[in-house]
Amino acid sequence: MKASRIAAAGAVSGIAVLALSAPAFAHVSVQPEGTAAKGGYAVVDFKVPNERDNASTTKLEVNFPTDHPLSSVMPEPVPGWKAEVTKSKLDKPLESHGQKITEAVSKVTWTADGKGIEPGYFQKFPVSLGALPEDADQLVFKAVQTYSNKEVVRWIEVQREGQEEPETPAPVLELAAAEGDAHGASGAKSGDDTEAAAQNTAADSGSGDGSDTTARVLGIVGIVVGAAGVAYGVLAGRRRDSGASA
Repeated sequence: MKASRIAAAGAVSGIAVLALSAPAFAHVSVQPEGTAAKGGYAVVDFKVPNERDNASTTKLEVNFPTDHPLSSVMPEPVPGWKAEVTKSKLDKPLESHGQKITEAVSKVTWTADGKGIEPGYFQKFPVSLGALPEDADQLVFKAVQTYSNKEVVRWIEVQREGQEEPETPAPVLELAAAEGDAHGASGAKSGDDTEAAAQNTAADSGSGDGSDTTARVLGIVGIVVGAAGVAYGVLAGRRRDSGASA
């Protein structure tokens, strides 16, 4: 009985570790570099993992919210990728620094010049944007990921409150409460701050890579521990049966 309990515990531990580690690198996501405060400016990273073993990611399209249009969107140059910014006319003009804004960025498309994101790797695409809305708690960015084998994955499903996470969830940027004025918010960046923030991207990428690698290793270790526990339980059971027969 004791051996069976150990085997079961080992199997459950392996499954639990794998389940916890998988979401760390499963979806296209968006995270701010610092804090994305309401009414301010921020640099955010769209993180794109390659989920295929036989194809590279060669294109990423990120659609910007039309219910909360952003007057300023500037992608940081990413080596090996070409960025194209698409603007659209606004139904209702925005006021920004005393000027009327009649159009806003509706989409940013990154296309690989070379191999793209190969299997086992991820890429960050930094963007400076603002001013962030003051009347929203989050922004939803629907994304489309294209692979070298022409496969297209649409990360466009919106998470509904009280429901399970959808299979292909859209990236969501959580907005923090405003601190000070629009440009003085903690972690917010605009204009002159964009270049300085961009220089930190390489260091952040290294940190993110380490986190994903750790998650993968934990998942594998959990599976091995679980398998070992099951094998031990089966072996112990056979020994007891042999002893009883003798």
